[in-house]
Amino acid sequence: MDLALLRTFVTVHRAGSFTRAAALLGLSQPAVTGQIRTLERQLGRPLFLRQARGVTPTTIGDELAHRAAPHLDALVEITETGLDEESGVRTLHLAGPPEFTSVRALPALTPLISQGLALRASFFGNAEETLDGLAAGHHDLAIATARPRGGLLTATPLCDEEHVLVASPRWAARLGHDVLRKGHVVLEQLPVVEVHESLPLVSRYWGSVFDSRPAAAGAVIAPDLRAVLESAAAGAGLAVLPRYLCEAALERGEVVALYDPPVPPLRTYFLVVRTGTLALPHIARAHEWLLRASVDW
Repeated sequence: MDLALLRTFVTVHRAGSFTRAAALLGLSQPAVTGQIRTLERQLGRPLFLRQARGVTPTTIGDELAHRAAPHLDALVEITETGLDEESGVRTLHLAGPPEFTSVRALPALTPLISQGLALRASFFGNAEETLDGLAAGHHDLAIATARPRGGLLTATPLCDEEHVLVASPRWAARLGHDVLRKGHVVLEQLPVVEVHESLPLVSRYWGSVFDSRPAAAGAVIAPDLRAVLESAAAGAGLAVLPRYLCEAALERGEVVALYDPPVPPLRTYFLVVRTGTLALPHIARAHEWLLRASVDW
């Protein structure tokens, strides 16, 4: 049986779509469809049920994937290992949000450098872009704020981050105790510092804590939470930030928490790999190392 046909079949099985599998394999959709039909003719059985949105494997399709995928993944491991045999160094391509990856993930993985691991990091503010790049093979390991669907990617919860509503001490003093009495009505008098015009963090906080949408516009928009923190500390306005990022500034009094909700908003980070690639030792080691480090986060 042609290994190329099996590779295409496993990719379709994991992606749940001829279209997405074609993009991942660098083939046209008709080429993928033709390869699956060829494999189905060779086996004399249908492997997928075509639906309006994607495909669903038949029983024989699931059985074939279960039996073939580990062997194809092992072949990938052999190939990947061969790429680094001469230097003795394995390279891990890591993708994730710029702030979390910089402050949490990269420092946690640094000890692995002495064990022969080289690190290459790519930063993405959008979880969908991160996961698409991982699925396409541009990265080995990704940190994302959304759990992927389908069987192509495998996600493990990494940690939760608490979101804190902060501003400079000057703004906090001006608001006084009105925040506790009037909540978001008073807060909406402040300018907003955010990472995007849509105010994703402030909107999520308002929805979770106040059950409303913020009636505000961004005064400062900067696509990096570290810039948001510095702008808020300088007095540009209020901001919603992960506690890990602003904890030191809170302790130094550079920013002040404006509100202390009974249940603080949380966001979950996921550690994501392409299904089957944890068979590769350098990916498995980094994956395990980050999970261990996250216990203290």
